[in-house]
Amino acid sequence: MFDLPDDEIVSLSKEHVFWTWSAQAKVNPIAVKRAKGVYFWDVNDKRYLDFNSMTMCVNIGHGNEKVIKAMQDQAAELPYAAPGMTTKIRAIASKAVADVTPQGKLSKILFTLGGADANENAIKLARGYTKRFKILTRYRSYHGATMGAMAATGDPRRQMWEPMTMPGVVHFLDPYRYRSTFHRSNPNISEEEFTRDYLNHLEEIILYEGPETIAAILMESVTGTNGIIIPPQGYMQGVRALCGTYGIVMIADEVMSGFGRTGKMFAIEHWDVVPDIMTMAKGLTSAYAPLGAVAMRPEIAAAFDEHVFESGLTYTSHPISLAAAVANINVMREDKLVEHAAGMGGVLRRMLTDLGEAHPSIGEVRNIGLFGIIELVKDRKTKEPLAPWNGSAPEMTALRKYCTDHGLFLYTHWHTVLIIPPLIIDEEQLKEGMDVLDKALEITDKAVSK
Repeated sequence: MFDLPDDEIVSLSKEHVFWTWSAQAKVNPIAVKRAKGVYFWDVNDKRYLDFNSMTMCVNIGHGNEKVIKAMQDQAAELPYAAPGMTTKIRAIASKAVADVTPQGKLSKILFTLGGADANENAIKLARGYTKRFKILTRYRSYHGATMGAMAATGDPRRQMWEPMTMPGVVHFLDPYRYRSTFHRSNPNISEEEFTRDYLNHLEEIILYEGPETIAAILMESVTGTNGIIIPPQGYMQGVRALCGTYGIVMIADEVMSGFGRTGKMFAIEHWDVVPDIMTMAKGLTSAYAPLGAVAMRPEIAAAFDEHVFESGLTYTSHPISLAAAVANINVMREDKLVEHAAGMGGVLRRMLTDLGEAHPSIGEVRNIGLFGIIELVKDRKTKEPLAPWNGSAPEMTALRKYCTDHGLFLYTHWHTVLIIPPLIIDEEQLKEGMDVLDKALEITDKAVSK
């Protein structure tokens, strides 16, 4: 279809592509040729086990023929319709997404192109609904790279763009047990007390900022790249209660944690909480086509019954993307991938625990479903991270290179290693990746303080 010799792909790409999240002169991409299941191959036919679902998004695995066929059929029938029109696939997809939301209570759906603009529109909806301005988010959050989503992001990626980012965002601390600011002298505090301390922290900020000024609290249900931070028992319920008390909209960012990743369709369901607004992308189509969505309670949508919602997208509800979403949801149901991820979560936990016992550079391991992380440290007692905040280390670079060289594709972030494979992965494939990682961790063990 497109004629270009394999050996020219990288050179031509380097000549013309402007790369995101990269220093342009340092880019050295893998030239990917094909993908199937939990594997992909480069142009030299080297096979890689995908331990990161590409960009934490290919939940159903690569090359699913049912999703591809649905997209092909939709392209042949109707590849595009204007935002003010509706189509058969728009009607079907909006109901399909509404039906899988927690308890089916988020029944109005706004389709976007991805996670960042889903979060942008969620903020607009919350502000329009409450007639308030401030948005509370956490420091270890990532919500996207557009100027509003970047402002909501708590991690250092937003700092380069300040002060041009969206105003009105106030950050608060994550309930991060392993590195709790409040409990360094008492790490053995009960989970109930730990939860209460972090809810008290949040409520104090609400009161200082003025509840009447706060439109929404926006949180990743499980923090993604910034640590796979799993909320303690009672935390999400407590945030839900605070939002109710102060008339604040609760927004759950499920862009990374949604669509089976944690062993539930959405991570927030582990705590039986229904947010007011929920954002999603990535696993919504398993990245077979670009699509995000904002699901909301009907009363939030009703606030715009007589008032225009001044926002929109040329490609909202793009038919080919919606066809991918419907087919993706059907595949997840038919193949019981949410249940499979829940079962494999226990297998992953056992394997991570075994690695932790074998390698002194591992400070802690965490996972919920197939959403896992390894924290690497120089000293288990002090918990000094192997790489600094917002930085890297030679050992982390070497670990990732070893994995890539040995056919394991994964993502490292500062001092952590993320384990986020496609949900179709089986125990043998998971062990295949862990065996490579086991050898790679010998590199980081050498950095441990004796």
